[in-house]
Amino acid sequence: MLYHIHCQDKANSLQIRLDTRDAHLSYIDGLGDRLFAAGPLLSSDNEMVGSVLIIDFNSDDDAHAFCAEDPYALAGLFDKVMVSRWRKTLPA
Repeated sequence: MLYHIHCQDKANSLQIRLDTRDAHLSYIDGLGDRLFAAGPLLSSDNEMVGSVLIIDFNSDDDAHAFCAEDPYALAGLFDKVMVSRWRKTLPA
């Protein structure tokens, strides 16, 4: 099952994101072919303000556990994390 993960950074936390980015990317690389898509959310002035990931997990619990262990989450970057089941429809 694919999961859409929407993470919103805390205000004024860009330095936390930059300091933790390499560890986060290494963590994401460990997903292999389970990763469907990932990238930062951008503000109107192109500053990174969050993350969106679409990942294949076996269960809701696995998706939430993955989010809890993300180096960004462990560093306290996120203000809010939303996890939803997601189905790709288009393009077919």
